[in-house]
Amino acid sequence: MLRTIVPFIAIALLTANAPAQSRATASGAADLPALSHTLEALALRANASVVQIFVRGLGPVSEGDVAGLLAPESATGSGVILDPDGYIVTNAHVVRGAHTIRVSLPVTPAPEGTSAGGRPPRRRERTVPATLVGLDRESDLAVIKVEAGKLTPFELGDSNKLHQGQFVVAMGSPLGLQNSMSFGIVSALRRHLKAEDPMYYIQTDASINPGNSGGPLLDLEGRVVGINTMIITQSGGSEGIGFAIPSSLVDKIYHELRKFGHVHRGSIGVIPQTIDEGIAAGLGLKQDWGVILSDVRPDSAAAAAGLQPGDVVVSVDGEEIRNARDLSSAIFRHAAGERLQMEVQREGVSQTITVAVMDRHEQSDQLSDLVTREANLVRKLGVLALTLDEKVTPILPSLRKLEGVVVAAADAAYLAHNPGLQPGDVIYAVNRTKVASVDELKTALAALKPAQPSVLQVERLGQLIYVSFQTDED
Repeated sequence: MLRTIVPFIAIALLTANAPAQSRATASGAADLPALSHTLEALALRANASVVQIFVRGLGPVSEGDVAGLLAPESATGSGVILDPDGYIVTNAHVVRGAHTIRVSLPVTPAPEGTSAGGRPPRRRERTVPATLVGLDRESDLAVIKVEAGKLTPFELGDSNKLHQGQFVVAMGSPLGLQNSMSFGIVSALRRHLKAEDPMYYIQTDASINPGNSGGPLLDLEGRVVGINTMIITQSGGSEGIGFAIPSSLVDKIYHELRKFGHVHRGSIGVIPQTIDEGIAAGLGLKQDWGVILSDVRPDSAAAAAGLQPGDVVVSVDGEEIRNARDLSSAIFRHAAGERLQMEVQREGVSQTITVAVMDRHEQSDQLSDLVTREANLVRKLGVLALTLDEKVTPILPSLRKLEGVVVAAADAAYLAHNPGLQPGDVIYAVNRTKVASVDELKTALAALKPAQPSVLQVERLGQLIYVSFQTDED
């Protein structure tokens, strides 16, 4: 806000004798109270729709080169109500691995006016339990639900209509400070943080700190244009480089999570490659920029539509494609079942091809989302495990057997007990005793004598292996 006020004051002092400029300055200064009132009204409105989230459960920790390691933790974050029936969107990393989720809600609807003392009414709160509806790690979005009567939702705006320099407000509970507001501008649109990652963000200089995660980024009309998710910092605090998931993505993913509990990620079955001078020269292309399809997978949607290796992609849905990431991002923005209009050049001839976006079938790393420490800890092996059932089996690739126990994660507290099991390993037997559930695995392990050398039969990456171990002395 200071950067806005100071220029107006300086101009007013320097142009006191210039009537035309003075009138312009006075007009600008007159806009400041209006802006202030807009922000005040937005803060009152947000008090009814922005919530604080309290989580207890399991979270990822770093322990050398050990993958899939979880440990008990407590955390807080933010969320925004998008439906009066209690559906709340937040970040996946806020609720991932949660055993219990509680949400702080306002007792009354959005306050109107002021109290007798001229101040806004004080927010009254209640804390209620919430359930996880669905979670998507790739976008870092999750949906939770509370049973708390009719709530006051925010409206999702259209992030595609944002402009660089536009005023925005970040709401949330940074560092546990409930219902905090920060004000800034849109620093950049469609900011990619990794070279090959199709995920993109709105960059803002509105202060975002730990605890803001899952809270809304709002335009001055009070619409959600993004979900605050991360910062880039050297100090650990806000340095004016914050990122929000655009509402155009939030809208699609929110409804998918509500309907299915997961996201049907789209794919068309192509391998895009950015054209450089060497590729252009070697293939005799007229341009040394853009995207060429180095491969089109047989039996894919792209192949069915008529795309071929060597096609140069010019645009998708009218938007210019400059590099391989642009094409990946364009596909990423579409859900399975939607269609792409792709303009391509083949041997110098332009043509438009319509391609249906298909479900992307691949192994997921979401096993740890299904575990709770109380039910799934197998202490003698130092892992959190799941029985192969109708929820677990679709996550895994084709398995040798239909009955067994899959390792979801290592447990930090009992890491020393782990004989080398990895997330995704499927345990079929202890010595020669078959195990078809977590309970059967625990029973088989309990029957072993202390320090008894034993062997697990395990399927790892499609191959059967033996993993030897010794039980505890106790």
